[in-house]
Order: sequence, then C-alpha cells, then structure tokens
Amino acid sequence: MPAELLARFPDQRVLVLGDALLDAWVTGKPSRLCREGPVPVVDVDGTRYAPGGAGNTAVNVAALGGQVTLVAAVGPDDAGHRLRQGLTAVVPHLVVVPGRSTPVKRRLLADGQVLARLDEGDTDPLPAAAAWRLIELADREIHRHDALIVCDYGAGTLTGPVRDWLAEVRQRLPLLVVDAHDARGWADLAPDLVTPNFTEAAEAIDTGPVPRQRDRWVAEHAEELTAALRAGTVAVTLDADGAVLVERGVATARTRTRPVPAARTTGAGDCYVAAFTLALAAGGTPAEAGELAQRAAEIAVAGTGTAVCTAAELGAATADPPGLVGPAELADLVTAHRAQGRRIVFTNGCFDVLHRGHVGYLEEAARLGDVLIVAVNSDASVRRLKGGDRPVNPIEDRVAVLAGLGSVDHVVVFDEDSPRDLIGLVRPDLYVKGGDYPPELIPEAALVRELGGEVRALDYLPDRSTSRLIERIRSR
Repeated sequence: MPAELLARFPDQRVLVLGDALLDAWVTGKPSRLCREGPVPVVDVDGTRYAPGGAGNTAVNVAALGGQVTLVAAVGPDDAGHRLRQGLTAVVPHLVVVPGRSTPVKRRLLADGQVLARLDEGDTDPLPAAAAWRLIELADREIHRHDALIVCDYGAGTLTGPVRDWLAEVRQRLPLLVVDAHDARGWADLAPDLVTPNFTEAAEAIDTGPVPRQRDRWVAEHAEELTAALRAGTVAVTLDADGAVLVERGVATARTRTRPVPAARTTGAGDCYVAAFTLALAAGGTPAEAGELAQRAAEIAVAGTGTAVCTAAELGAATADPPGLVGPAELADLVTAHRAQGRRIVFTNGCFDVLHRGHVGYLEEAARLGDVLIVAVNSDASVRRLKGGDRPVNPIEDRVAVLAGLGSVDHVVVFDEDSPRDLIGLVRPDLYVKGGDYPPELIPEAALVRELGGEVRALDYLPDRSTSRLIERIRSR
C-alpha cells in the first residue's frame, strides 16, 4: 500500500497558507572559553539558510512529489529574499508587506550542538491591506487544490479577516489540515486533521501534570481531545516516541520512530504534516497516512538542518522487503511450485514481537513441506484483533523480520480478520498453527479440509507468547 500511495503523490495539489519564516544555521567550532562569561568562543565557518514554518511545509510537499502553492507574507528585506530563493520547487504567492521584518530563527551550532537560538522579525498581526491581499491570492487558488494546510505558529499571518474567510470557504475544502501551536483556536472549522505535539494536546484539555507514559495518556483522553479540537483525526506527536492517532474519540493507531538528538528535529513536524496530508489526499486511511508521515519525519531528521524528506528517500524506506509478495504474485508462484510437485505449507498470524516460540514453530512447519507461505495481519487487522495499543511493531518491520528467516519462503499481508481468501487462493496442502490453537478450534480448518488440505497444530513452547512478553516488559 505505501508504494501505491506514493505513486499518487504527484497528482495531489496542496495549498499551504500561514506563517512563513527563515531558518538560519550558523555553524562553527568551539575553540576556547570566553573571558566575559562561561560560554565557548565559536569560530564561525559558515551560515546556511532554509525556508521554515509554512515555507518548510511547502518545500516538503514538493520534495515528496506533490504540487504545492504557498500563500504567505514576508518583509521587503534580505530574509524575505533568502526565503523566496529557497522555494524553487514551490509556486510562491508572497505578499510583501512594506516596513515588515521577515521572522528569522537563527541557531548557533558548535560541532553540531545548539548553543543558542536567536529569534528576530515581526510577529504582529498583518496590516488590513496585506491580510486582504493574502485572502485574494488564496481565494484565487483554492478551487485548484485537493487540500489546504493552515500553518499557525503565532507569527501574525492568520489574522481575523483571514480566519473569517477560511470559515466562509470551509465547505469548499475537500481536506483541511491545521498545524498550529494551539489547535483549539481552529476547532470551529472542524479540521480533517490536526497535529498537536503532546504538550499542546495536554494544554488543550488541561489535565494537570504531564504523565510519563504519554501514549497511554492520549488513549485515555482520546474522547476529550476529539471534543476539544473537533477534528476528524488528531495526530498527537510524541517526538522520539512517535505518535498516537485519535479518530472519533478513540485511539486507533500508534506509530514509532528512532530517537535522534534534539538539534536534528527542526522542521520535523512540517515534514510530518506534509506527508500526512499528501497520503490522505491520495486516498490513504489515517493509519496508513500516519505511518508514512512517521517514516518521512524519521528520514528528514537524519541530518542537522531544517527537516526535508524526498519522494525517493521515502520510497526506499517503505519499499517491500525481499520475500514479500502480493496476492496476484503469490498465485503465480503457487502455480509454479505445484508444477514442480512441491508440497505447500501455509500459516498465518500477527507476529508482532517475533520470539523463540515463533521461530521454532516456523522451522517445524517448513520441515513438513517444500514451500512455507506466511500470511501476516496488517496493522489495521492487528488493532481490531488485539486492541488499540497493538501492534508494537509496524507491518514493515514484522514482514522484514519474517522474510529474513531461512524457514520462510514467501510472506503475504492481509487486511481482513481471517486469511480465508488467501487460503482459497493458495489451497495449501498443509495448514498449520501454533499449539495454542487445537485443530478443532481453528476457524479455518473446515475450509482447508474442503479444499483437500490437511490441518495440524504444532508444538508451541510454554510461556512463549507475544502478549506475555509485552506484559513482562510493561511490568518492569
């Protein structure tokens, strides 16, 4: 599915409206301590510039292959000029406001560590004339786009008249995404997606002290978050811990990521929003879009600088691992195997946290035939069967681990609660399950026998199960 969504990204047209700023990175090496105070002296070797805020969101949409137009305001200054220079892949409609200073976030880095951030520029509300010009430009573009991203970072672009115009055109928007430091201010528009970080989500419903287990807190307060923000999907980002998706008052998905130093995370949220929006516009479910967005943000923070992820990078990160096949390809492979007289063994499961019990029973299953096919529940299927806090590992990771086992020949993913359709496609000679499924209790047993196959329950190591393993980890 990720490949199919990515293939549709170039057809998606996204309008980005909001606070654009310039990110600056002053880099150098610390040489000694300053006499005037206990701070290092940094010998500067250069300064890099990149669009930030709404500008970075637009750049990420373009880098991911989407068509993007940016409507924002800048000052007639050097920062505004540099910001425009960084928008080469974007269609920019920038309102130049006389006398206004473009917001700049300037970071001082010494050997990759942020020593200080200096913020400058005007963040007062736009003058009325500039706001109306902004509305005119956005209104001219809105009908040509499949989604609108509103970027509200409190820098003065989204004034009262702009908000009133957005309320007037809300029904004309096929997809409205709001990325705001305070999403409560946009609840009246009932956005399709909002992306608060955990602190912003906690402030939205004011529950007191911040808990340690943030994902559980989101799940426990999912209904309150939906009521406060009035969004179809609330994606609460947890920085190094990934994100939790809330839909209609229920936590429906959990994504995870690899932690990186804080110096690398600038603009990661912009990248996350851009990928999430493109995936939704391309027809993905919130869970599918959230997983792609998490992978994009993870890629974007791989280096120091304002975070950007390209379509090629995201495609490579979400590519199917060797051994994974689709149903059509699997049918062809089964035909070829049968032509060679090979005995086909089939099994299925979630395989969320692969453990010794899984490995043992898969090795035994492989010894009972010539070809072992493993069908794996998709993330959505696992959530329906196991609950909102599962799977622990996303489908890409589960498939990659299974495909890497020498006992497994082919891996196929199914989204239903039962692999009955795949069983009908494969018509296995032998269908196996772990020993905690006696043959008489296996729901698919009757179907397999109708198709001429055999059903067998294999030995399962005692006290070896994913659920018990997760319980032990949580108890510690």
